[in-house]
Amino acid sequence: MAVLIAAASVEPARQGFGTHTRLGLPQCGWVVAFNKPCFTCGMTTAFAHAVRLQFISAFLAQPMGLLAALLTAAGLWPALHVALTGSRLGPTIARLITGRVLIVLGVLTLVAWGYKLATWPAAPSGRPSPTPTTTLPPSKAASGVPTP
Repeated sequence: MAVLIAAASVEPARQGFGTHTRLGLPQCGWVVAFNKPCFTCGMTTAFAHAVRLQFISAFLAQPMGLLAALLTAAGLWPALHVALTGSRLGPTIARLITGRVLIVLGVLTLVAWGYKLATWPAAPSGRPSPTPTTTLPPSKAASGVPTP
């Protein structure tokens, strides 16, 4: 539930990545070191779009992020039921997470990473464009807080 609340609290970055910096997290080390997206690049942005029911934008930001957001939202209700009632539904659902399911999720994650690599923005020189910066509210910008 906390991840969905956090996603709802930030405005998704327009470029499809970098929303996590609006939560106070540093820029992605992969982007800084290699000028390429990491395999989770765009996940926070996808979650931020998904909680707003902007599923196409979420998919474009990170296809696996959309799937993860939908699974998180769907899993919230059974988890809440188990927590409140002590139901044995938890072990039943846990049995659905087989090795095959984990392999499929791993392959989907790699495919989504390939999508991010293929759609990564490039500057006219062929080099990736600069990483996003955090947009601070006017109150913090006026206070002299530096932008990463």
